[in-house]
Amino acid sequence: MDERKGILLESGTNELEIVEFRIGENSFGINAAKVKEIVRFTPATHTPLSHPCIRGVIMLRDQVMNVIDLPKYLHMEEPDSNTISLYLIAQFNQLTVAFLVHGVDRIHRFSWKDIEPPAKGLSQRKDSSVTGIVKMPDRMILILDFERIMMDISPETGIQASEIEAMTSRARSDRHILLAEDSALLSKMILTALEKSGYVQVTAVQNGQAALEQLIRWRDDPDVPLEEHVSCVITDLEMPQMDGHSLTKTIKEDRRLCGLPVIIFSSIIDEQMRLKGKEVGADEQISKPEIGRLVSIIDRLVLRGA
Repeated sequence: MDERKGILLESGTNELEIVEFRIGENSFGINAAKVKEIVRFTPATHTPLSHPCIRGVIMLRDQVMNVIDLPKYLHMEEPDSNTISLYLIAQFNQLTVAFLVHGVDRIHRFSWKDIEPPAKGLSQRKDSSVTGIVKMPDRMILILDFERIMMDISPETGIQASEIEAMTSRARSDRHILLAEDSALLSKMILTALEKSGYVQVTAVQNGQAALEQLIRWRDDPDVPLEEHVSCVITDLEMPQMDGHSLTKTIKEDRRLCGLPVIIFSSIIDEQMRLKGKEVGADEQISKPEIGRLVSIIDRLVLRGA
């Protein structure tokens, strides 16, 4: 595994950088693209009537943010207070949040192929907070689903039921969509939203590699044209085996698949990620949890020329 440090500037390399952090004696990981900075622990200001895992709020450079007590959320034994020394300041889903951790070790660079999905039973659980596992010589690093954690603690940060309910009067569509999303919970929520918006023919897979394999099967089907198999691809960015940028790049470089519209639907869409998505040929890029906007873009892309 390549553990060089630095900023990933190339697009579609199927690599990511992970910040390894500790809770007790256990190692966890977060995509470095989500981490804005790491700061020393300072006491949080208590906020009444908040979720038990919200430790309070802190102010960092005039920005107020919630502090999430990650050890408490994970039901891990609390060590003595001197161990609690750092906040991971993370930004995703258009939020900035401070996660309390016991220590940060280093940054690793991996290929997504090195990241294994959790055991099948665990990965299918809607309450699973682990999306991937990296096996190191002396330990395992568990990649946490921070979007899932935030939706547990603050449901309003996720896909909103009100947006989904507003779609129930729409007509059914016969267009087929391929969805690549590794979070079981988010996949289910997106599928529900698409079904209520009329897109009832959706194939969901857990990562970019599975999506590519499905596309190749459809592409090579001698009996059914590709356009009858699939009209659009929606992909997350962070997925084991193959990420969304690599999937998009592979689709757009294939002469028989390149006409398929590809929508990147991710929690880490920022200026740099938009540039990478544009370089690999994404037709659209949307930040989670904007499900209403996602449906509007699907409408435009799959119905053009219809």
